[in-house]
This record gives sequence, structure tokens and C-alpha cells, in this order.
Amino acid sequence: MQPDLELVHIRKGESFAAWMHGYPFRTVRWHYHPEYEIHLVVATSGTFYIGDHVGSFQPGQLIMTGPNLPQNWISDIAPGEAVPLRSLVIQFPEAFIEGASASMAEMEALRPLLDRSRRGLLFDDETSARVRPLMERLVEAQGLRRLALFWEILDHLANAPEYEVLASLSFELDLTRISDGGINRALSYLREHLTEQIEEAGLAEMVGQSQSAFSRAFKRHTGTTLVRYRNQLRIDLACQMLLTVPEIKVAEICYEVGFSNLSNFNRHFLKLKGMSPSQFRATFAAQKAMVMAD
Repeated sequence: MQPDLELVHIRKGESFAAWMHGYPFRTVRWHYHPEYEIHLVVATSGTFYIGDHVGSFQPGQLIMTGPNLPQNWISDIAPGEAVPLRSLVIQFPEAFIEGASASMAEMEALRPLLDRSRRGLLFDDETSARVRPLMERLVEAQGLRRLALFWEILDHLANAPEYEVLASLSFELDLTRISDGGINRALSYLREHLTEQIEEAGLAEMVGQSQSAFSRAFKRHTGTTLVRYRNQLRIDLACQMLLTVPEIKVAEICYEVGFSNLSNFNRHFLKLKGMSPSQFRATFAAQKAMVMAD
């Protein structure tokens, strides 16, 4: 089965994404993305897939994956159950790393880590325990403090005493075949222009399909329409901002993620999340405090 392209959104003025999510969540599917990822499981146990590797996970599992390595984590929970905080995630583009390497000679010490991560790396419990508080602080940090925590985390990973390489040497994702698919090309474009007004007719023309054929293919691939899918991505981005930038106002988030008016944003948020943005922020803050206290 071909993996879906995940749209990783890095906010303006930031070099990488640091966020958290619960379970179920939209990214929990067989997917890939061109960014590196550091993934720490906070709660639940289940089965994970990295390339052609299949294994079991539990709280504390720490994995780093390189660009375009397919992955998925499926938690074993009861039907209808929801977990408020399942994973802490850092995602950073290759261009950011290469740019830093070009200007900082010390970055060469990270090269072996970055190269090995292209097959996926599972770290030991001691490294996970050291990295978790840093990731928790990074999710809410701003400015230079974000960068300091980011480099400290990579330093821990680069000097980890033990790690397991996951995907086999023979595993290789056929990116040419995937990238040539019309829907994934459209998703890639949507990823880069999420906050802009993108019409279905324009995407259909871009991938060389009629609008009706594109609409059917898009719904078959994503399970929903372009408008609903885009609104879901924008609301997901709004949730990240509500959780990681506590001082930003709801109205500011509304316009930053691409909605044209506050009432429309609030209506879609309520429909998708079952509560208002302010309630979501307060509820998740309380749940997060409970989880962190365990």
C-alpha cells in the first residue's frame, strides 16, 4: 500500500515544528513526509511501522526518522476511547539542517545521526528519559530558547549509547512513482499554500485532470472533499497554536491559519472538535497537566 503524504506545517518565523497530539489523530495512518522527525510516545501501547519494520511500542519509545521514510503508530485502545496526549513530535526540513551545516562546522558531528536516521532509529530508555523533558519544554518555547533546546536534543541523540536501526538496507520508497500521482502532487502543493485560498479547479488543472475526475480521486484518497480536508488541516494547525503559543489570541490564530472571519472559524472548530477554541485550550491544558504529573 502506498503511503500518504503528510502535510507538515512550519509556522512563519520558525525553522521547525514542535508539537504534541492525542489519539486518534489525522496523522495516524501509513504516511511519509520530506522532513526529519523525532517522535516520543507519552501514553498507550500498540504497534508501529517504520519502512519495512514492524514492532511494538509503549510509553517512552523514542524514534528518529529521516526524510520520506513511511511510518505509523497504532495504539491499542477501546473503541470510542480518546487519549488527550499520545505523542511529542519534532519535525524539521532537510534544508534547515543543510543550511546550518554550511555555516557551522560543529554540525558535522550530527552527520552520522542524520544519515542513520534515514532507516529509522530506536533509542534506549536512558536517552528517552533525558530527551522527554527537553521536548516538553520545546513545545512551548519561543525564540532562541527553541533553538537551544533543539540542538541539545540532537546532541543527546547523536551521543546515545545504544540505538537500533529499524528499516532494512533493502527498503526503498519509490518516490518517483508516489510523487507522480496527481493527488499527492496536489497535497504537496496544498502543504505549501495551506493558508491561501486554493480552488479545486486550479488543483485539477495543475495535475492535468478534469475537475470532476480530480474531485472523485481526491475523495477516494482522503475520504473527504477538498474544502473539508483543507478546513481540517487548518483547524489542526490552529490546535497546535492554541497549545503551544498560550499568549496568542484566538482571533489572531483564525486569520493566521487561513480563515477569513472569526465566526466561520469558530463554527468549523466547534464542528470538528466539539468545543470552542478557548474551551479546547483550557481543557487540553488541564489534561496535559494531569499526564505530565504521572
